[in-house]
Amino acid sequence: MTTLTINGKATTVAAPDDTPLLWVLRDHVGLTGTKFGCGMALCGACTVHLEGAPVRSCQTPLSAAAGKKVTTIEGIGASKSGKAIQAAWMQIGVAQCGYCQSGQIMSATALLQKNPKPSDADIEQAMSGNICRCGTYTRIRTAIKTAAGMGEAS
Repeated sequence: MTTLTINGKATTVAAPDDTPLLWVLRDHVGLTGTKFGCGMALCGACTVHLEGAPVRSCQTPLSAAAGKKVTTIEGIGASKSGKAIQAAWMQIGVAQCGYCQSGQIMSATALLQKNPKPSDADIEQAMSGNICRCGTYTRIRTAIKTAAGMGEAS
């Protein structure tokens, strides 16, 4: 049995220590907002926060999350920057198919928590590991800058 804190709630799961955190969240806890994309930590669809830092849950073993705080897309709205990102995502109309959006939002929120006024280069670097197959990168950057109170991207 492994205990971790998911979205502010202590949760105990019975899974092998090497089970990817993604499958713990989806199959054991029932939080399906975090998506499976590539399974190799390359696309970013599975991004969650572990102790406030973005990680790829498809490659993060349960043992690495034991006793730690995990925040998923279901819980990100509890933070000021998470609320701002979600509101900007809606205002700008970022999503098309929506599959990558939970990972995009998690990475964008982590960026704003670390750097509340990011430059275009900061945004590009922080979001570089998140793939959007619909190509909404310009809208993503605009939404991040909107959430940061910086207006539209240049």
